[in-house]
Amino acid sequence: MSEFQPRDPGYARRVRDSFERQKIMGLLGASLARVEPGVVAIELPFREDLTQQHGYFHAGIVGTIADSAGGYAGYTLMPEGSSVLSVEYHMHLLAPADGTRLIATGSVLRSGRTLTVCTLEVAIEKDGRSSRCAFGTQTLICLVDRPDGPKPA
Repeated sequence: MSEFQPRDPGYARRVRDSFERQKIMGLLGASLARVEPGVVAIELPFREDLTQQHGYFHAGIVGTIADSAGGYAGYTLMPEGSSVLSVEYHMHLLAPADGTRLIATGSVLRSGRTLTVCTLEVAIEKDGRSSRCAFGTQTLICLVDRPDGPKPA
């Protein structure tokens, strides 16, 4: 059970709707695996076009799903009518992302009125086992009274 209480009871729908609008997640084939107050996990099955020269998931792909997992974890705690942007994130690549599926989990460490800090963990699954391949931190900003979605034309 999460230690955080969302400010918006409709947080899960808001996160899912935003995720569906995020074209990069669709392009990669990523999906939401978990949405709870302060925690979001994103899964990505292996595809050869997401690899680098050794056949591992590319580090840029690892960072992309980690950034989104953390961003959405923070977004679960933000008020209705707001949106979220990453201010910065830092990743440590611990091992090659050699496997059949990536799972990135973002967890809120501290949720503030304006800034939120998250931890990011990425695991790789291979041969029925899971191991951590990346770890990081992230800072997010809550844009109050700026609804999530594209700017009106």
